[in-house]
Amino acid sequence: MRNSDQVVSRCLELGAASAYYIAGTMEDMTFAEQFVAKAGKLMGGLDMLILNHITNNSMNLFSDDIHLVRKNMEVNFLSYVVLSVAALPMLKQSNGSIVIVSSTAGKMANPLVAPYSGSKFALDGFFSSIREEYSVTKVNVSITLCILGLINTETAMKAVSGILDTNASPKEECALAIIKGGALRQEEVYYGSSVWTFLLLRNPGRRILEFLSLRSYNMDKFINNQALP
Repeated sequence: MRNSDQVVSRCLELGAASAYYIAGTMEDMTFAEQFVAKAGKLMGGLDMLILNHITNNSMNLFSDDIHLVRKNMEVNFLSYVVLSVAALPMLKQSNGSIVIVSSTAGKMANPLVAPYSGSKFALDGFFSSIREEYSVTKVNVSITLCILGLINTETAMKAVSGILDTNASPKEECALAIIKGGALRQEEVYYGSSVWTFLLLRNPGRRILEFLSLRSYNMDKFINNQALP
């Protein structure tokens, strides 16, 4: 618990009115659900849910490790869904925000990280779809997807050492960009890679197709709580 205690102390030093930690693992979906309830009770509700946890991965060619794929999907994707579902009632009350921390590996193909990349693509597909549903059904909870390049955390730098030759961006500025994006209720935040990379990843063609596709759906059946025949 030592590192967690240090984080709490540092938050208080920086001016936080209060700070807590709850120990557990996001491999356990029951814990993930209970975590949100405990956090809401400690803080008297939730205004913003920032999801930024991953399972440990090493960069390697994928062979046949299905267990690793399953673990990535459970920790990096499914637990995000569980946490957001558990938090939604409180976030509806506060007109709050969900912030999903993802990666360029969830927007474009990268070698050596196939299980990780798959889980990050899943985040984009699921939460971007949920954002569309919230918009149509007038749920005033924003969803911000943060697309990060290489950040100079100790874990990331160790993982890419001797494998990836690219500049890492500072973690302190990254944290600020994530919080700012959530506070401003932006749909997507891009940080930590070249300007050209992010300009290309924004993909205006996808936005146009999503807008046109939405017009083909009879959403009134669902808005009025009616089931399709």
